[in-house]
Amino acid sequence: MERIELSYPASETLPNKALSGVVGSGDMEVLFAPEQSAGTLSVVIKTSVDGSGLRWQHLFERLASLRTLPAGRLEINDFGATPGVARLRVEQVFEEATHA
Repeated sequence: MERIELSYPASETLPNKALSGVVGSGDMEVLFAPEQSAGTLSVVIKTSVDGSGLRWQHLFERLASLRTLPAGRLEINDFGATPGVARLRVEQVFEEATHA
């Protein structure tokens, strides 16, 4: 298991906590907790795929280039999800936090 910590500037605020995905499915889960005054998105990834730090960094850099990142804490528990599924789960949790 590898633990990866990333941090990105965030200017959007979302009103709610949210969860996307399920660890038990062999996939991944993403939990988001908003922080209204933080100004950063703190990302903590626990993954079964050793050496995947650069892949995660690229995923979040791409997301940041396409959308405004929300302030808060994002916790990801990954058990070998593909990059496409990882991006989908992150986008789903942000969407859920907007409407929950």
